[in-house]
Amino acid sequence: MFFFKKDKGEKIYSPIKGEVKPITETPDQVFSQKIMGDGCCFELADGLVVSPIEGEVTTIFETKHAIGLTTKKGTELIIHVGMDTVSLGGEGFTALAKPGDKVKVGDPLLQVDIPKIQAKVPSMVTPLAITNLGDKKLVLEKTGTVERGDHILTIN
Repeated sequence: MFFFKKDKGEKIYSPIKGEVKPITETPDQVFSQKIMGDGCCFELADGLVVSPIEGEVTTIFETKHAIGLTTKKGTELIIHVGMDTVSLGGEGFTALAKPGDKVKVGDPLLQVDIPKIQAKVPSMVTPLAITNLGDKKLVLEKTGTVERGDHILTIN
């Protein structure tokens, strides 16, 4: 008799300390209508954004308001800090990683000066979207208060 290890899905962990909600609660329709992909969104309690996966940093936008990552299994995701933050031209953001960096869960990616940015944008809600989900299903494992590194999403 053969025993096969059941695949329990790919786990995504919280990149922030704060509150996690369904992505449909994002104030930007590109995210709330899942045009960028399914995922979740966050209200940040502080300005440190860490890696939610083990994999690679694929993109840091020139304005540092968003970062793209790819997991070891090839899942692609984007973390987009705040709404209309691209208009700030990078002001208030410090990149702590660069494209090509190999990362583990919890490795620092961005430092965000929330008071500086918050005064200039309509919202600091921060979506995390899986951009290549395809036919896979995404399960939001937790809502409410989270710490960096809490298991929040599973891809099956």
